[in-house]
Amino acid sequence: MPHDTSLLTTIVAALVLAFVGGFAASRLKLPPLVGYLVAGIAVGPFTPGFVGDAGLANQLAEIGIILLMFGVGLHFSIRDLVSVRRIAVPGALVQIFAATALGASVACLWGWTIGAGIVFGLALSVASTVVLLRALEQRNILDSINGRIAVGWLIVEDLAMVIALVLLPALAGILGSPSEPADDVGRIAFDLVVTLVKVAAFLAIMMIAGSRAVPWILERVARTGSRELFTLAVLAAALGIAYGSAVLFGVSFALGAFFAGVVLNESDFSHQAAADSLPLKDAFAVLFFVSVGMLFDPAVLLRAPIGVLAVLAIIVLGKSIVAFGIVLAFGYPARTAFTVSASLAQIGEFSFILIGLGVTLGLVPIEARDMVLAGALLSITLNPLVFLGTDLLERWLRQRPRLLAMIEKEDGGALSHLPDMADEGVQNHAVVVGHGRVGRLVCKILDEQGLSFVIVDKDRRRVEGLRARGKPAIYGEASVPGILEAAGTARAKLLVIATPDGFETRRIIEIARQLNPAIDTTVRTHSAADIAYFEEEGIGLAIMGTRELSFGLAAYALRSFGLSNADAADIIQHERLSGDAGAYERRPDIPARDTPELRQRAFPDEPG
Repeated sequence: MPHDTSLLTTIVAALVLAFVGGFAASRLKLPPLVGYLVAGIAVGPFTPGFVGDAGLANQLAEIGIILLMFGVGLHFSIRDLVSVRRIAVPGALVQIFAATALGASVACLWGWTIGAGIVFGLALSVASTVVLLRALEQRNILDSINGRIAVGWLIVEDLAMVIALVLLPALAGILGSPSEPADDVGRIAFDLVVTLVKVAAFLAIMMIAGSRAVPWILERVARTGSRELFTLAVLAAALGIAYGSAVLFGVSFALGAFFAGVVLNESDFSHQAAADSLPLKDAFAVLFFVSVGMLFDPAVLLRAPIGVLAVLAIIVLGKSIVAFGIVLAFGYPARTAFTVSASLAQIGEFSFILIGLGVTLGLVPIEARDMVLAGALLSITLNPLVFLGTDLLERWLRQRPRLLAMIEKEDGGALSHLPDMADEGVQNHAVVVGHGRVGRLVCKILDEQGLSFVIVDKDRRRVEGLRARGKPAIYGEASVPGILEAAGTARAKLLVIATPDGFETRRIIEIARQLNPAIDTTVRTHSAADIAYFEEEGIGLAIMGTRELSFGLAAYALRSFGLSNADAADIIQHERLSGDAGAYERRPDIPARDTPELRQRAFPDEPG
């Protein structure tokens, strides 16, 4: 009896081509998501060659959506959102409204209905969390204030889209769905109320009962010591809650999975749950993006090139300009505005889900889905270039302080000078560049010892907060001429650079030595090459965080093996002078340390 292998064939073809496409995209410095979508196009019905089973792919994609939303819920942090709520909540809502209005306006010019325009605009208004997190991680700014604002902004967008997915079916009649008559306003209002009641009931059960029951079950499973059972329990919770919410409450799979993740996020098992579900989530997420690519008709690029360019302009320019203006209007510096605007200059998974629902409900034409997919492919591909462009534009502005002050805030120039500071008012002090986690601790210790310092930081809000607490702080880029001069570097005793950018650090040192050739300097870096450069330049101390961490762990290991604190410190100090801590080979110009007696003490059972 022959076997039906259509499911296996579809999965194998999707995963193999997705791997090839994702690897190629990574080599081109693009997000792998681009490769997954291209793989879907390759096995779709609109390109020659093998055609995958679209029906099976859509069902697999549903699992991908569930696990994607479960992952979003697992990483949803109310604390992170609250910390940036003043900018993220109003900013995201205004930006969604503006992008939706732009999309709807263009759709109306094409002759679409108002309802179709709204759905189309909403699909263009939300950026991809996956692409955003990857971009911020690659730039090492995920944990910075700018990164937290961008992530909080995306969290608000995601929540807004979750609400839109819930309300869209109930409002389909009003928005012009042919399958839902719009003339019965009473029935539509009743359906909307019923939907909201069902959602409220589901949320109440999840937040009250689910937040206790699910962690309790996982705790019992964890006590069995079986990794397989725990992983199975996590997946059963994600898929089971998503399916149950759809069957019992009429809630979408996406919303059910999202709140399943939120419930687990508040428990002690969130990290383990995320780690165990990650491989399966990634695999089915790939299948989701492949299935989306299968729906894309590349011919739309030839049929409606002007329309695709309009969509791309809304995503890359319209959203970014609106976000840039919003961030500046809230008093944040240009750097934050550039980071947020570049982060939003793309669309992704929620756009696919929303436009797919719009097509299913008959609210938007199939061509709208093609344009959204084309916009996603192009905007994700161009996103690294957008970040590069904003970096170049920001540097250009930094070289024009007056223009920058006009753009950011009327009193911007005042923050670039110490208040009431006479020419000789501050001297023999430390100039601390950067007041993040590292610089903050340095300043705290100096302050506790009664030592004077001046802070230079490029975060306006941070400088305003420091000045409100009576701390001497200057707003600006230390690598721009004039900022270090305003900090009194010519009369300073010490320069502390607590920011990790090696290129910027070299420029800061160059300017500081022009102002004060005798100034002592200590710097922070993440590069062994920078360490060597700074040592050659005669820097007082150059610290690489990973190297110091290694020394700390090694020192404890030596003491654990019986060496005294003095001996352990002596060995570590010798290693500091031996060159790169990442290499086991010593530099030939430094003699090896003779430590047979120390080794005998550390390993007494070993023959001498």
